[in-house]
Parts: sequence; C-alpha cells; structure tokens
Amino acid sequence: MRILVVEDDTNLNRQLKEALTEAGYVVDVAFDGEEGHFLGDTEPYDAVVLDIGLPQMDGLSVLEEWRRGGKKMPVLLLTARDRWSDKVQGIDAGADDYVAKPFHMEEVLARVRALVRRAAGQASNEIVAGSVRLDVKAGKVTVDGHAIKLTSHELRLLSYLMHHKGKVISRTELTEHLYDQDFDRDSNTIEVFVGRLRKKLPDDCIQTVRGLGYQIAED
Repeated sequence: MRILVVEDDTNLNRQLKEALTEAGYVVDVAFDGEEGHFLGDTEPYDAVVLDIGLPQMDGLSVLEEWRRGGKKMPVLLLTARDRWSDKVQGIDAGADDYVAKPFHMEEVLARVRALVRRAAGQASNEIVAGSVRLDVKAGKVTVDGHAIKLTSHELRLLSYLMHHKGKVISRTELTEHLYDQDFDRDSNTIEVFVGRLRKKLPDDCIQTVRGLGYQIAED
C-alpha cells in the first residue's frame, strides 16, 4: 500500500514516514501544499495523511482541488485546530477522517489502516483467502495456521492483492502501489515476486489472468 504524507513540520513529517514505513507502507512525502497537490494529482495513492496548515496552499484547498478533480483516495486530516466547526469543514471538503494534534502515532496508524481497509471493502484487519490469512496490523501471514516468512516486498504484494480480492490487478497497478516515486520501477520484477510468493502459498492462491494480471479469487 502506498501512502502520501503532506506535512510542513520537518520533524513530524520524518516521524510519520518512519512509522508508516515500519508498518509496511510505501511512503512519499511533501512539505507544502503545492507539492502535495501535485503528487496526489499525478500519483496513485491508497491513502493520504494531510496537514491543514500548509504553506503555499492550505490543506483544505488541496483536498477540495483533489475532490473536484475526481480523486477518490481516502484522506486523513491532521489539524492543530480543535474547534468542531473546523472538523466539520474538513469533512465537508472531502476528508474521510481527522486527527487533532498532538496525537499518538498509534492512533494515526490505526486510522490509516481503517481508511485503507474500508476503501478496499474489507471489514476487518484480518483478511482471509482460503487457507491464507493476513493480519494487516501485525503484518503476518499464516497458511493453515502456520506462519510463513515473507520479505517486505512479498508482503506488500500479497497485501495489495488480498485487499482487492476478486479484482484482476495488472502488473502496472502493482508496480505503482508497491514502489515510491523515486524507485526505478520495472514491472518485470513483479513476476519475480509473484513467483517467490507462489512457492510459499497454496498452488491456487494467486491466479494469473492471461494478458491482464493477477488475482486472488473471492472465497
């Protein structure tokens, strides 16, 4: 899952990126509203953490522009404002959730998990596909109750496919959501990771749809 963090406080931006990266997300960052707006407008993100009080272009304006342009990625607002009217304004502008500063990082992580989960139509932090179970919060995978060891890239790939069970995902889409903007993307590497995953999972777990991509079928 790929996340965009737009926060002008350098220290907080770094803390958010570190926490989200440690939680298994691929993270891009921006430090002002104009850069954040550009990234959100041109790159596919699974969720955005967006500060309201940004230089160049404030967070609410960024959000309104995204929504007017048809961007539907879930957005978590960060705000130092604690008035209920500001929170209502943010929700009305198109935000999906908000956190008031100061906050505990675990709360941000939990809210991001919830946004990603709901956007993918999943009701629980545990996603099941046959004998395969993914614990999103813990970042652990089991097959028939036995834990299997995955690399970070293998886990991200499996997580994206399981969040979108029943949908055929192209190699291009997987590449866009598994690597940050600075990575030298090569969709051929997806085939390598799929091949490695298949050796660790049941034979019928990841299906190839010829000419289109990969799919984990609905139960």
